[in-house]
Amino acid sequence: MNKALRLITVLLVCAMSIGLAACTSGTQKEKAGQSFTVGISQLIQHAALDAATAGFKDALTEELGDLVYFDFQNAQGDPNTCASIANGFVASKVDLIMANATPALQAAAAATADIPVLGTSITEYGVALDIADFDGLVGGNVSGTSDLAPLDRQAEIVHLLFPDVKTVGLLYCSGEANSLYQVRTVQGYLEGYGYRCLNFPFTDSNDLAAVTTSAVSQVDVIYVPTDNTVASNTGIVDHICRPARVPVVAGEQGICAGCGVVALSIDYYDLGYATGKMACDILTGKADIRQMPIQYAPNFKHLYNPEICEELGIQVPSNYEAIAD
Repeated sequence: MNKALRLITVLLVCAMSIGLAACTSGTQKEKAGQSFTVGISQLIQHAALDAATAGFKDALTEELGDLVYFDFQNAQGDPNTCASIANGFVASKVDLIMANATPALQAAAAATADIPVLGTSITEYGVALDIADFDGLVGGNVSGTSDLAPLDRQAEIVHLLFPDVKTVGLLYCSGEANSLYQVRTVQGYLEGYGYRCLNFPFTDSNDLAAVTTSAVSQVDVIYVPTDNTVASNTGIVDHICRPARVPVVAGEQGICAGCGVVALSIDYYDLGYATGKMACDILTGKADIRQMPIQYAPNFKHLYNPEICEELGIQVPSNYEAIAD
C-alpha cells in the first residue's frame, strides 16, 4: 500500500512539474509576442500634425509590426475633447499615449501619472507643462520631442528679406501657450533689429478673419509661429493677406505652403518618427521614460512658396528650397 502511495505521489509531482514547465513556456512565448495598444491623441488635422502622426506610426510599425495597435483620435481643435480622449485612453488602459500638440499633451499629462505619455509637435515643454527652470527632462511619465526652431533665425529671415519695412504684425492664437511663447521671443529679436511690432491675438478660427483683416491694415509683414489654429485655416489668412500684398513669414512648412512666403521649418514626419523610436524603447523595456530627456529636431530647412513669392515679387536667396505643390 505504501509503495502504491509513493507511486501516486511521484506521478502527481511529475504531472505538476510538466504542467508548470508548460505554463512557463507559454508565458515566455506570450511575453515574446506581446502586443501593445498605443493611444494617439491629435489636436487637429493639418499637414504638420498629420506628418508627425504618420512618422510615429511608421517607426513603431517597423519595429513591432502587427504587435502594435493604434487607437487614433482627433480632437478637432477642442482642448476639452483632448481631455475626454485622454481619459478614455486611461480607462481602456492603453500601454502608451502619444499626444500630438500642446493641448493634447496637457490633457494626457493631467489624466495619468502612470501610463507613459510622449508628446510631439510641442514647442516648449516647460511652458506647456508649467515647469519652472525647465532643463530638458520632464521626469515622471512624460517625455517626447520638440518642434522648436531657432527663433532668432526666424527673426533674422524677416530682417534679411524685408530690411526696409517698419512694422511687423505677430498673428497667433491666444489659447495656444506655445504660440505666445514663440511670439514673445521673436518679438524681442525683431525689436532688436529696429522693427515696430504689433500683436494680433485671436481666440479661435471664428475671429481669425477679423483679426487678420485688422492686421493687414496696420503692418508691412506678418509673422506666424507654429500655430495649430492658423495651420488648419491657412486659406483664411491667404485670402486676406495676399490681396493686401502683405507677406507672411511662417514658423513651419505647412503654414508656409498655405499662406506664407518663407519659413525656417523642421520635418514633422522625422519628428514623429523620432517619437516613435522613443515609444518602441519604452514599450520593449529598453528605456525608462522617467530618464528620457526631450529630443529636438536636428535639422531645419529654409523654404519658400514659389506661387506667393512670384505674385508679391519677393526674391529669396539661392539656399531656399521651393515647397512642392
